[in-house]
Amino acid sequence: MSDTVSQTVTIVAIVLSCWGVLGMLRAHERGWRPDARLLFRLGALTALAVANLTPVGSSDMASYAAYGRIAALGGDPYVTTPARLGGAYAHLVSEGWRNTPSVYGPVATWWQGAAAFVGQERPWLTIWALMLANAAVFVGAGYLLLRTADDPVRAGLLWSANPLLIGVLVAGGHLDTLVAGLALCAIHLARRSTRWHHDLIVGGLVGLACGVKVSAGLLGVGLAMPLLRSGAWRPAARQAGAAALTLAALYGAYGAHALVPLSAASRLVSTPSLWAVFDRYGTAALGPHTTATIVSVLWPVVMLALAWVLRRGPTPDAPAVGALPFALAFAWVLAAPWSMPWYTALAWALAALFRQGRPTQCLTVATAVLALSHNSGGHGWTW
Repeated sequence: MSDTVSQTVTIVAIVLSCWGVLGMLRAHERGWRPDARLLFRLGALTALAVANLTPVGSSDMASYAAYGRIAALGGDPYVTTPARLGGAYAHLVSEGWRNTPSVYGPVATWWQGAAAFVGQERPWLTIWALMLANAAVFVGAGYLLLRTADDPVRAGLLWSANPLLIGVLVAGGHLDTLVAGLALCAIHLARRSTRWHHDLIVGGLVGLACGVKVSAGLLGVGLAMPLLRSGAWRPAARQAGAAALTLAALYGAYGAHALVPLSAASRLVSTPSLWAVFDRYGTAALGPHTTATIVSVLWPVVMLALAWVLRRGPTPDAPAVGALPFALAFAWVLAAPWSMPWYTALAWALAALFRQGRPTQCLTVATAVLALSHNSGGHGWTW
């Protein structure tokens, strides 16, 4: 397809997907109760089919493959860039990211490296392996929700049979699916935790999620706060300690320099974030350094304020162990200077665990708006 046609097709798909999700949720509120197992099966088949297509929506998969190839060759993706790698892998990477080292955690690097070990000199095979693995995690998360969510039908509509989420996460092949899957496992265990070793496992799962993307630290905060408020200091300490030790062990495999690329990435500002206008005019008036400093100080404050509003909103039957992580995850998507549609994966997974009113509808619209703003139309691929 030409660029105009492909952009039009993907834009229409995003809009229709958003409309469809909102319609299904509204029908469910009015009493529609489809078979939860049927929703899961249809969603699983769709996800597996989409995983066998060319990645659509972003060029991140090419970066994943390049970082994996670097790791598979024994290199350090936190130092070596795709441009230095060269060859067929570097050719696929978007020009804006070709000279950027990996900003993902060690777990993500090993995940990518395993796919590149399969693909060898064939980037298409590496990307295909990543797509299939990502789809498998998506389906696995859907099955866990089917078995553990308070309302399996609603969970199926929000995750397994959600066309918007399948388009963003599965068609794009993003690592955020893995973060969401680990988060669901952690919260499932935290909800039924009765012994001290359960806390250690929960903390280890949080650490592994942070080893994919450090933003998963919001999950750890969201799990710890209710424990601290109730005076359960020991479980909170065990979870935090296990998460910290897991993360230290993961990054110890590469060293502290693996965190350096995150510092540069933390200063990025995307459209349509709340800070895009401030960054544009602030840079002209105050300079880039001062503007970046102001944004880095203010956005966490805005995020906490939004999380407070979301947490105090109407959340019928929301378990304490899931409500705060959801509020933090959604507030982060809205307040962070750099926000992408696939960043909503954690919020979607947590929302599927319990009933939400308007926040879920707002999450649907926010995901669609971000997807429309960051949509490659499937171009940039020369397989």
